[in-house]
Amino acid sequence: MARSARIERNTLETQITVAVELDGTGAARFDTGVPFLEHMLDQIARHGLVDLEIVAKGDLEIDAHHTVEDIGITFGQAFAAAVGDKKGVRRYGHAYVPLDEALSRVVLDLSGRPGLVFGVEFRRSMIGGFDVDLFREFFQGFVNHAAVTLHIDNLRGINAHHQAETVFKAFGRALRMALEVDAGIGDRVPSTKGSL
Repeated sequence: MARSARIERNTLETQITVAVELDGTGAARFDTGVPFLEHMLDQIARHGLVDLEIVAKGDLEIDAHHTVEDIGITFGQAFAAAVGDKKGVRRYGHAYVPLDEALSRVVLDLSGRPGLVFGVEFRRSMIGGFDVDLFREFFQGFVNHAAVTLHIDNLRGINAHHQAETVFKAFGRALRMALEVDAGIGDRVPSTKGSL
């Protein structure tokens, strides 16, 4: 059974469509009006081997906040729909990713409970025209709607672009691990409760 979903979210501030295929090849297509976020989303697709298509129209004349947050929300909704009942998956994923002087660690649990610990202190507040505060908003929107527990730590870094890129690459890798089918689990849910 294909683990895929397509979700549309329309508000007075944004109109967003996210299509996701969890058993993909890393193919990606984005049209969001936020180029640096698209560069980061491409890291999720490529390193997570997730096919990801995101089209968004938002009130960018104000700023990118609503667009970035709502992309995170809609991606979370699509992820939850695609992953389904989580039978047979590893559930937990983790990754360390370096990029030159930067190193980030991401650990996640497909727990059914939203939780975010975001330990990233960027060295500057803007990367080009992108406000780095919006990364936390993206991940908060994702975990709230994907029902995932997510710990993100940038362990070191001087260049803010490198810090961000290691976070998103590690997130993609951790997702990939958590989503893998675990033959030892069979068709069971990896929880003593019997559900996640």
